[in-house]
Amino acid sequence: MGESALVAAIELGGTKCIAAIARGRDILNRERWPTRTPAETLPAILDWIAEASAGEPLAAVGVAGFGPLVVDPTHADYGKIGSTPKPHWSGFDLRGAVVARFAVPIGFDTDVAGAALAEGRWGAARGCGTHIYVTIGTGVGAGIAVAGKPLHGAAHPEVGHIRVRRDPTDAFAGACPFHGDCLEGLVSGPAIAARAGMPAEQLASNDPLWDRIADEIAELVMTLMLTVPPQRIVIGGGVGSSGRLLPRIRATATARLAGYGPGSDAAAIERLVVSPGLGADAGPLGAVALALAAVE
Repeated sequence: MGESALVAAIELGGTKCIAAIARGRDILNRERWPTRTPAETLPAILDWIAEASAGEPLAAVGVAGFGPLVVDPTHADYGKIGSTPKPHWSGFDLRGAVVARFAVPIGFDTDVAGAALAEGRWGAARGCGTHIYVTIGTGVGAGIAVAGKPLHGAAHPEVGHIRVRRDPTDAFAGACPFHGDCLEGLVSGPAIAARAGMPAEQLASNDPLWDRIADEIAELVMTLMLTVPPQRIVIGGGVGSSGRLLPRIRATATARLAGYGPGSDAAAIERLVVSPGLGADAGPLGAVALALAAVE
Protein backbone atom coordinates (compact mmCIF):
# COMPACT_ATOMS: atom_id res chain seq x y z
CA MET A 1 0.00 0.00 0.00
CA GLY A 2 2.58 2.59 1.12
CA GLU A 3 2.00 6.05 -0.28
CA SER A 4 -1.37 5.05 -1.77
CA ALA A 5 -2.85 4.14 1.62
CA LEU A 6 -5.65 6.25 3.08
CA VAL A 7 -4.64 7.15 6.63
CA ALA A 8 -5.76 9.39 9.46
CA ALA A 9 -3.35 11.61 11.35
CA ILE A 10 -3.58 13.24 14.77
CA GLU A 11 -1.10 15.91 15.84
CA LEU A 12 -1.68 16.64 19.52
CA GLY A 13 0.09 19.85 20.45
CA GLY A 14 0.32 21.83 23.65
CA THR A 15 -2.04 24.55 22.44
CA LYS A 16 -3.77 23.09 19.38
CA CYS A 17 -4.61 19.75 17.80
CA ILE A 18 -4.83 18.96 14.11
CA ALA A 19 -6.47 15.91 12.56
CA ALA A 20 -6.15 15.02 8.91
CA ILE A 21 -7.13 12.45 6.33
CA ALA A 22 -4.32 11.86 3.85
CA ARG A 23 -3.24 9.68 0.99
CA GLY A 24 0.54 9.58 1.08
CA ARG A 25 1.77 13.10 1.72
CA ASP A 26 -1.38 14.59 0.18
CA ILE A 27 -3.66 15.89 2.92
CA LEU A 28 -7.23 15.54 1.65
CA ASN A 29 -9.06 17.03 4.62
CA ARG A 30 -8.10 18.53 7.96
CA GLU A 31 -9.58 20.15 11.06
CA ARG A 32 -8.14 21.81 14.15
CA TRP A 33 -9.16 22.23 17.79
CA PRO A 34 -7.69 23.96 20.86
CA THR A 35 -6.04 21.51 23.26
CA ARG A 36 -8.35 21.39 26.25
CA THR A 37 -8.83 18.44 28.62
CA PRO A 38 -8.64 14.88 27.23
CA ALA A 39 -12.40 14.45 27.71
CA GLU A 40 -13.08 17.58 25.67
CA THR A 41 -10.41 17.07 23.03
CA LEU A 42 -10.06 13.39 22.03
CA PRO A 43 -13.74 12.49 21.42
CA ALA A 44 -14.15 15.46 19.08
CA ILE A 45 -11.06 14.46 17.09
CA LEU A 46 -12.01 10.78 16.87
CA ASP A 47 -15.59 11.60 15.85
CA TRP A 48 -14.30 13.88 13.10
CA ILE A 49 -11.94 11.19 11.77
CA ALA A 50 -14.75 8.61 11.70
CA GLU A 51 -17.01 10.97 9.78
CA ALA A 52 -14.31 12.26 7.41
CA SER A 53 -13.20 8.72 6.48
CA ALA A 54 -16.65 7.18 6.20
CA GLY A 55 -16.38 6.56 2.44
CA GLU A 56 -13.24 4.39 2.51
CA PRO A 57 -11.63 2.20 5.21
CA LEU A 58 -8.55 3.62 6.87
CA ALA A 59 -5.31 1.67 6.55
CA ALA A 60 -3.84 3.16 9.75
CA VAL A 61 -3.93 6.07 12.17
CA GLY A 62 -0.84 8.06 13.09
CA VAL A 63 -0.71 9.73 16.50
CA ALA A 64 1.99 12.35 17.12
CA GLY A 65 1.69 13.76 20.63
CA PHE A 66 3.40 16.29 22.85
CA GLY A 67 5.76 14.71 25.35
CA PRO A 68 6.78 13.18 27.48
CA LEU A 69 5.25 9.98 26.10
CA VAL A 70 5.87 6.37 26.99
CA VAL A 71 7.01 5.03 23.60
CA ASP A 72 8.47 1.68 24.66
CA PRO A 73 5.96 -1.02 23.54
CA THR A 74 7.18 -3.34 26.32
CA HIS A 75 6.45 -0.83 29.09
CA ALA A 76 3.29 -1.24 31.18
CA ASP A 77 2.38 2.41 30.50
CA TYR A 78 3.02 2.28 26.74
CA GLY A 79 0.98 4.92 24.98
CA LYS A 80 0.44 7.15 28.01
CA ILE A 81 1.51 10.76 28.52
CA GLY A 82 4.06 11.21 31.28
CA SER A 83 4.48 14.07 33.76
CA THR A 84 3.55 17.21 31.87
CA PRO A 85 2.75 20.77 32.96
CA LYS A 86 -0.33 20.57 30.69
CA PRO A 87 -3.24 20.25 33.17
CA HIS A 88 -5.25 16.99 33.12
CA TRP A 89 -2.99 15.20 30.61
CA SER A 90 -0.44 13.50 32.88
CA GLY A 91 -1.07 9.75 32.80
CA PHE A 92 -3.66 9.95 30.01
CA ASP A 93 -3.69 6.85 27.78
CA LEU A 94 -3.45 8.64 24.43
CA ARG A 95 -2.72 5.61 22.28
CA GLY A 96 -5.31 3.53 24.11
CA ALA A 97 -8.04 6.05 23.34
CA VAL A 98 -7.32 5.75 19.62
CA VAL A 99 -6.97 1.95 19.70
CA ALA A 100 -10.38 1.69 21.38
CA ARG A 101 -12.00 3.57 18.49
CA PHE A 102 -10.19 2.30 15.37
CA ALA A 103 -9.28 -1.34 14.73
CA VAL A 104 -6.34 -0.54 12.43
CA PRO A 105 -2.56 -0.29 12.91
CA ILE A 106 -1.61 2.72 15.05
CA GLY A 107 1.62 4.63 14.50
CA PHE A 108 2.50 6.32 17.80
CA ASP A 109 5.34 8.64 18.77
CA THR A 110 6.13 12.19 19.80
CA ASP A 111 5.17 15.11 17.60
CA VAL A 112 8.84 15.91 16.99
CA ALA A 113 9.71 12.32 16.07
CA GLY A 114 6.87 12.35 13.55
CA ALA A 115 8.01 15.68 12.11
CA ALA A 116 11.55 14.30 11.82
CA LEU A 117 10.25 11.34 9.80
CA ALA A 118 8.20 13.65 7.57
CA GLU A 119 11.12 15.99 6.91
CA GLY A 120 13.28 12.96 6.10
CA ARG A 121 10.65 11.47 3.82
CA TRP A 122 9.44 14.56 1.97
CA GLY A 123 11.17 17.68 3.29
CA ALA A 124 14.47 19.36 4.14
CA ALA A 125 16.19 16.18 5.38
CA ARG A 126 15.61 13.94 2.36
CA GLY A 127 18.59 11.72 1.70
CA CYS A 128 19.98 12.11 5.23
CA GLY A 129 20.69 8.93 7.18
CA THR A 130 20.76 10.80 10.50
CA HIS A 131 18.84 14.02 11.02
CA ILE A 132 17.07 15.97 13.74
CA TYR A 133 13.87 17.99 13.85
CA VAL A 134 13.79 20.59 16.63
CA THR A 135 10.58 22.41 17.50
CA ILE A 136 10.62 25.61 19.55
CA GLY A 137 7.14 26.82 20.40
CA THR A 138 4.94 26.17 23.42
CA GLY A 139 7.69 23.75 24.45
CA VAL A 140 11.05 22.65 23.09
CA GLY A 141 11.66 19.15 21.78
CA ALA A 142 13.62 17.22 19.20
CA GLY A 143 13.05 14.09 17.18
CA ILE A 144 16.21 12.25 16.12
CA ALA A 145 15.83 9.98 13.08
CA VAL A 146 18.41 7.33 12.24
CA ALA A 147 17.99 5.21 9.09
CA GLY A 148 14.38 6.31 8.75
CA LYS A 149 13.34 5.48 12.30
CA PRO A 150 12.99 7.59 15.47
CA LEU A 151 15.81 7.14 17.96
CA HIS A 152 14.57 5.61 21.23
CA GLY A 153 16.36 4.16 24.20
CA ALA A 154 14.89 3.89 27.66
CA ALA A 155 12.71 6.79 26.50
CA HIS A 156 12.58 9.32 23.67
CA PRO A 157 15.06 12.24 23.56
CA GLU A 158 14.23 15.23 25.78
CA VAL A 159 16.70 17.82 24.54
CA GLY A 160 14.40 20.67 25.57
CA HIS A 161 15.37 20.05 29.18
CA ILE A 162 19.15 20.13 28.87
CA ARG A 163 21.13 22.99 30.43
CA VAL A 164 22.94 25.45 28.21
CA ARG A 165 25.56 28.12 28.86
CA ARG A 166 23.94 31.48 29.51
CA ASP A 167 24.90 35.12 29.51
CA PRO A 168 26.23 35.55 33.09
CA THR A 169 24.43 38.91 33.38
CA ASP A 170 21.02 37.31 32.73
CA ALA A 171 19.22 36.77 36.05
CA PHE A 172 16.03 35.22 34.60
CA ALA A 173 15.19 32.19 36.74
CA GLY A 174 13.58 30.24 33.89
CA ALA A 175 9.99 29.23 33.18
CA CYS A 176 10.15 25.41 33.26
CA PRO A 177 8.14 24.13 36.25
CA PHE A 178 10.50 21.15 36.55
CA HIS A 179 13.98 22.59 35.88
CA GLY A 180 13.75 26.38 35.86
CA ASP A 181 16.32 27.58 33.34
CA CYS A 182 16.69 24.51 31.13
CA LEU A 183 16.50 25.27 27.41
CA GLU A 184 12.69 25.05 27.35
CA GLY A 185 12.57 27.32 30.37
CA LEU A 186 14.55 29.93 28.44
CA VAL A 187 13.47 29.91 24.78
CA SER A 188 9.95 28.46 24.56
CA GLY A 189 7.07 30.79 23.78
CA PRO A 190 5.92 30.98 27.43
CA ALA A 191 9.53 31.55 28.56
CA ILE A 192 10.00 34.43 26.11
CA ALA A 193 6.73 35.96 27.30
CA ALA A 194 7.93 35.72 30.92
CA ARG A 195 11.33 37.24 30.06
CA ALA A 196 9.93 40.04 27.90
CA GLY A 197 6.65 40.74 29.67
CA MET A 198 4.81 40.24 26.37
CA PRO A 199 4.11 37.44 23.87
CA ALA A 200 7.01 36.56 21.56
CA GLU A 201 5.09 37.72 18.49
CA GLN A 202 4.85 41.23 19.99
CA LEU A 203 8.56 41.49 20.71
CA ALA A 204 10.32 43.92 18.36
CA SER A 205 12.58 42.22 15.81
CA ASN A 206 15.57 44.28 17.02
CA ASP A 207 15.00 43.57 20.72
CA PRO A 208 18.31 42.34 22.25
CA LEU A 209 16.45 39.45 23.89
CA TRP A 210 16.39 37.74 20.48
CA ASP A 211 20.19 37.67 20.55
CA ARG A 212 20.20 35.83 23.89
CA ILE A 213 17.57 33.38 22.66
CA ALA A 214 19.53 32.68 19.48
CA ASP A 215 22.71 32.16 21.52
CA GLU A 216 20.96 29.65 23.77
CA ILE A 217 19.53 27.72 20.81
CA ALA A 218 23.01 27.75 19.24
CA GLU A 219 24.24 25.94 22.36
CA LEU A 220 21.75 23.17 21.56
CA VAL A 221 22.88 23.05 17.92
CA MET A 222 26.51 22.73 19.00
CA THR A 223 25.64 19.99 21.51
CA LEU A 224 23.72 17.99 18.89
CA MET A 225 26.53 18.36 16.37
CA LEU A 226 29.04 17.01 18.87
CA THR A 227 26.93 14.14 20.19
CA VAL A 228 24.71 12.68 17.45
CA PRO A 229 26.12 14.02 14.93
CA PRO A 230 23.44 14.73 12.32
CA GLN A 231 23.56 15.45 8.62
CA ARG A 232 20.75 17.97 8.99
CA ILE A 233 19.15 19.92 11.85
CA VAL A 234 15.72 21.28 10.94
CA ILE A 235 14.43 23.99 13.29
CA GLY A 236 10.68 24.62 13.32
CA GLY A 237 7.88 25.65 15.63
CA GLY A 238 6.28 29.03 16.19
CA VAL A 239 9.45 30.51 17.72
CA GLY A 240 12.01 28.41 15.85
CA SER A 241 10.66 29.27 12.41
CA SER A 242 11.22 32.97 13.00
CA GLY A 243 13.44 34.33 10.25
CA ARG A 244 15.25 36.57 12.74
CA LEU A 245 16.77 33.62 14.61
CA LEU A 246 18.30 31.24 12.09
CA PRO A 247 21.21 33.41 10.84
CA ARG A 248 22.25 34.27 14.39
CA ILE A 249 21.98 30.63 15.53
CA ARG A 250 24.27 29.56 12.69
CA ALA A 251 26.79 32.33 13.36
CA THR A 252 26.97 31.66 17.09
CA ALA A 253 27.27 27.89 16.64
CA THR A 254 30.09 28.43 14.14
CA ALA A 255 31.94 30.78 16.50
CA ARG A 256 31.61 28.50 19.54
CA LEU A 257 32.68 25.37 17.67
CA ALA A 258 35.83 27.33 16.77
CA GLY A 259 36.69 25.11 13.83
CA TYR A 260 36.66 21.89 15.85
CA GLY A 261 35.86 18.89 13.69
CA PRO A 262 34.70 18.50 10.08
CA GLY A 263 31.59 20.44 9.11
CA SER A 264 32.16 23.20 11.66
CA ASP A 265 32.83 26.03 9.20
CA ALA A 266 30.19 28.65 8.42
CA ALA A 267 29.29 27.26 4.97
CA ALA A 268 28.79 23.74 6.33
CA ILE A 269 26.65 24.93 9.23
CA GLU A 270 24.48 26.98 6.86
CA ARG A 271 23.74 23.73 5.00
CA LEU A 272 23.30 21.81 8.23
CA VAL A 273 20.89 24.08 10.16
CA VAL A 274 17.80 24.82 8.08
CA SER A 275 14.11 25.68 8.21
CA PRO A 276 11.49 22.97 7.65
CA GLY A 277 11.01 22.01 4.03
CA LEU A 278 7.38 21.21 4.84
CA GLY A 279 6.71 24.53 6.58
CA ALA A 280 3.78 24.51 8.97
CA ASP A 281 2.73 21.08 7.65
CA ALA A 282 5.73 19.35 9.24
CA GLY A 283 3.55 18.57 12.28
CA PRO A 284 0.46 17.04 10.66
CA LEU A 285 2.58 15.31 8.01
CA GLY A 286 4.60 13.88 10.88
CA ALA A 287 1.49 12.07 12.08
CA VAL A 288 0.86 10.98 8.48
CA ALA A 289 4.41 9.59 8.31
CA LEU A 290 3.81 7.61 11.52
CA ALA A 291 0.62 6.17 10.03
CA LEU A 292 2.37 5.17 6.81
CA ALA A 293 5.20 3.57 8.81
CA ALA A 294 2.55 1.50 10.64
CA VAL A 295 1.14 0.39 7.29
CA GLU A 296 4.54 -0.43 5.83
